[in-house]
Amino acid sequence: MIESLRAFVKAIVEVFGDWYLRAPNEADISQLLSIGEQRGFPGMLGSIDCIHWKWKKCPIAWHKMYTGHFCEPTIILEVVASQDLWIWHAFFGMLGSLNDINVLDWSPIFAALAEGRTAPVNYTINGHEYTIGYYLAYGIYPNWSTFVKTIPRPLGAKRKYFASKQESAKKDVGRAFGVLQSRFVIVRGPVQYWDEETLENIMKACIIMHNMIIEDEGAMNLGFDHEPEVNSFILESHGEIPELHDFLQTHNRIRNRATSSQL
Repeated sequence: MIESLRAFVKAIVEVFGDWYLRAPNEADISQLLSIGEQRGFPGMLGSIDCIHWKWKKCPIAWHKMYTGHFCEPTIILEVVASQDLWIWHAFFGMLGSLNDINVLDWSPIFAALAEGRTAPVNYTINGHEYTIGYYLAYGIYPNWSTFVKTIPRPLGAKRKYFASKQESAKKDVGRAFGVLQSRFVIVRGPVQYWDEETLENIMKACIIMHNMIIEDEGAMNLGFDHEPEVNSFILESHGEIPELHDFLQTHNRIRNRATSSQL
């Protein structure tokens, strides 16, 4: 039974992972930006959060490493989701004792952006032009140009309206994981397996099948074309590796606090 499950989830990831776990391509980004603007957030690419999956079979020697504020071992999944509940980014396997910022330090979410391998993003807010998209996030996330957080204790009608809209839209990621758990009971309760590779393949396979269902249901009629083209499962980049100067410059733009304040 266990070996059959391992073989199944491994096959799902190997065959379908390149497409259904892909980062947004140029067409996806264009549609995400369009939807974000319609919702009052030009430049938004989705919402981000970390979810803890309880690990019942965690080896006793690892309990302390994987135990955080839940007081029992957990494994962290960092997720980015859009309004149609498609999961665009899934970084799984970090220790449950870490917080969202620690996970972000290890996450590859901005690796392609820093290396200049992402599609162009251009939008204007309050007369300022921007070339880096952002995610709606909770207050623990750093004040970077790639995150837009709510306004704590907002004063005035405009600030209260923004806080209300931001808090509503950022729940997309929570709703996506809730739907994932409702569809696949294996990720709803404490995980029963002990080896990390199987756990990662289980989570990724469930996310792949979740995205397949989103695709089959028509992506909530939001205009996404999630259907892969022929021979599109293997996506290779043949572009030049950016110079160190360009990499560092983009890295600093991602973490720009001034841009975060303007947004």
